[in-house]
Amino acid sequence: MNRAIVNKILITLAFLFAYRVLAYVTVPGVDVGVIQSIISDYSDGVLGLFNMFSGNAIERFSIISLGIMPYITASIIMELLSATFPGLAKMKKERDGMQKYMQIIRYVTIVITIIQAVSVSIGLGSMQEGARSAVTIDLPIFVTIAVFSMLTGTMLLMWIGEQITQRGVGNGISLIIFAGIVSGIPQAVATVFDLVNTDQISIIAFIGLLIVVIVTILAIIIVELSERRVQVSYARKVIMQNQNKRIMNYIPIKINLSGVIPPIFASAILVFPSTLLQASSNDVVRRIADILSPTGYTYNALMFLLVIFFAYFYSSIVFNAKDIADNLKRQGGFIPGMRPGEGTATFLNNVASNLTLWGSLYLALVSTLPWLIVKATGIQFYFGGTAVLIVVQVAIDTMRKIEAQIYMNKYKTLSAVGL
Repeated sequence: MNRAIVNKILITLAFLFAYRVLAYVTVPGVDVGVIQSIISDYSDGVLGLFNMFSGNAIERFSIISLGIMPYITASIIMELLSATFPGLAKMKKERDGMQKYMQIIRYVTIVITIIQAVSVSIGLGSMQEGARSAVTIDLPIFVTIAVFSMLTGTMLLMWIGEQITQRGVGNGISLIIFAGIVSGIPQAVATVFDLVNTDQISIIAFIGLLIVVIVTILAIIIVELSERRVQVSYARKVIMQNQNKRIMNYIPIKINLSGVIPPIFASAILVFPSTLLQASSNDVVRRIADILSPTGYTYNALMFLLVIFFAYFYSSIVFNAKDIADNLKRQGGFIPGMRPGEGTATFLNNVASNLTLWGSLYLALVSTLPWLIVKATGIQFYFGGTAVLIVVQVAIDTMRKIEAQIYMNKYKTLSAVGL
């Protein structure tokens, strides 16, 4: 393997290690034992979901307890606004404009982080186990310390994600979520085995759970590697002019065009209001928070719908049929039976829309169906469909990017020696 690629992988691992170290830096003024007990009692609620995405940082109430979710929420807001306001959309396409766009996302992230940090801190102040309180200092002082600590942690996470994307391999934000979920696998496996050993679940139920996980993983791999190849032809003149170049004779369109973004966005949207509601002591508000619990039907129904919405929304961003059709026309290529230009763009849009329909349903089902099965069996398990989906998709995407880097380096080497 090329040294440059090895360096990129080592840089990625180093930053991910730094992320895991931050998960053990606790916010001052808390009783970690009480918090761990509370998280254990509410592991199937929004706190459990937050804990999973943060890599168990919540149960230690570390400075990165909010995880990367504020940044993701800010990104969602900006994506929706850019789809509504042409000025923002234009800003994203320009090099200097993109820097301004990313800076706005950072400012929005700061605002969201402060709101969530205040809500979580106040909510934690009302929690206790017996006579022991989760907060060991005066609440106003604790809230101030916690807000600054978690704001610092979130900014560091955002920086780590950007550094991985720029200097490492893969998407930094996705890899942070990936690392957080994967870090909980040993504990999750140990918990399941304890349940089996103490006869809280039967061997048959355990085997059934294992089959669900394996089938889910296989389904994700099959769909993620599947694509529709639209055949492309070129005029004889173009082929003769490019004899020594590789010409793509098809346009690959994935079944899942939107990747891992829809379930991440949907989770962020649902977790944000739940975080705010958890801080309230009002019975009505608490009841609404319970309805939005990840173990409830309302949460999973909303999850199903939001995943479909974001699948269509994000697919329309990453797949621009008009640009593809224009590029194809400039290169002298055409789709047999289709008129170059607008006719080709319409055809590609129809193909992408049909694939997105099935892709969005696949994402929505994978995100919610395992929960329904676990709900029916009564087995408490660390991973839901969303977690498995994120882990498998990010792993596949990262491997593809490593392969692409290897291929590009081989190509550069061959070009340098004149072959």
